[in-house]
Amino acid sequence: MPQGTPIKHKKKSKSVLKNIRQTETRTVMNRVNRTRVRSAIRKLRAALATGDFDGAQKLVGATFSEIDRSIRKHVLPENTANRYKSRLALAINALRAKKKA
Repeated sequence: MPQGTPIKHKKKSKSVLKNIRQTETRTVMNRVNRTRVRSAIRKLRAALATGDFDGAQKLVGATFSEIDRSIRKHVLPENTANRYKSRLALAINALRAKKKA
C-alpha cells in the first residue's frame, strides 16, 4: 500500500462483540478462582514451613477443597491439582511423623 492510504477496518459483528464480552467475564472469574487456590496453597505451605502442625491440619481440608473446586471449574488441569494435593499430603505426613518422634 502506498504511504498515507487509509486502512479499511471491518465492522465487528454482534457475535464477535458478544464473544469479546464473554472472554472478559471468563478472564475475571478465572483470575479470581486461580488466586483463591494459590492463596490457600500458599497459606498451607507457610504453616508447613514453620512446623505448625495444628495450623496446617486446620488448613488441609479447606485447601484440598479449593483444589478440587479448581478442577471442576477447569482452572487447574486434573493431574496438576492431584500433584499439588499429593505433595502437600506428603509434607503433612512428614510433619506428623516428625511431631510424633
